[in-house]
Amino acid sequence: MAFVVVAIWGSTFVFTKMLLQSGLSPAQIFTLRFIIAYVLLSGWTAYRAWSRGGHVSHLSSFISRLFCNSWRDELLMVGLGLTGGSLYFLTENAAMLYTTATNTSLIVCSCPLFAMFLFALFYRQSERISRTQAAGSLVACLGMAMVVLNGHYVLHLSPLGDLLAFGACLCWAAYSLLMKSALERYPALFITRKVFFYGLVTIIPYYICFPDEASPSIFQFFNYSILLNLLFLGVVASMLCFLLWNWVIGKLGAVVATNWVYFNPITTILFAWWLLSEQITVWFLLGSALILLGMYLADRKK
Repeated sequence: MAFVVVAIWGSTFVFTKMLLQSGLSPAQIFTLRFIIAYVLLSGWTAYRAWSRGGHVSHLSSFISRLFCNSWRDELLMVGLGLTGGSLYFLTENAAMLYTTATNTSLIVCSCPLFAMFLFALFYRQSERISRTQAAGSLVACLGMAMVVLNGHYVLHLSPLGDLLAFGACLCWAAYSLLMKSALERYPALFITRKVFFYGLVTIIPYYICFPDEASPSIFQFFNYSILLNLLFLGVVASMLCFLLWNWVIGKLGAVVATNWVYFNPITTILFAWWLLSEQITVWFLLGSALILLGMYLADRKK
């Protein structure tokens, strides 16, 4: 399931690029996909509560579960919405404006390394990382770099763009860290719904600073291609994938689950080869082999 989610996320660049070419901004794309995901997920949860029988009591129970058990847990959900939603997508998309796609991919996809360090720092007892697991993560990171660079080992440094990409990398590492704590007290469905809600809430200050982006042209949505792309990003890449990813973290553990991000460049290039006829090189094959080897080592407990 982790591979399926990462494979879908690796394909989203095509749909996002088409939406950008259609005139939507990165912030608008994020907002629209999260609105679609939140409305559908909330509607599905309410329908389940209603269909169980005892309609009024179950719906009142659903309404009471809109909030966490304590204000500290509610702040935790705000952190998840910020690090896995608004701040992550804004920094990643903004990085593309100032640096190359290669730099952005290389920096963002190295987040498993930083997640591993964070877990070693905050969960020294329950999430102890063996030398074999650490070595596996490093090997997978090396393979990821070979896949992204694809034989072109010339990086065009851009301090602002690279810093924004590094910010997105830290956001996803922090999201994985916070998710472990949240899954200990709440089900994945509840958490995912909160992530979408607070992702939308925390994007509001951006629109206050840039009010021109707050209202996309309504005529853009008469284009069926734009609607289909938004539905894919909102329903599949957001609602289903976030829900499954949070479930995967609960099953595999945050460190092992986050390591699957290394597969993202592989699925991206395969998708580009399939749809855009981009070339598969020896460096891609060698890097993919290193990622597989690193993932095998990182998944071992001893």
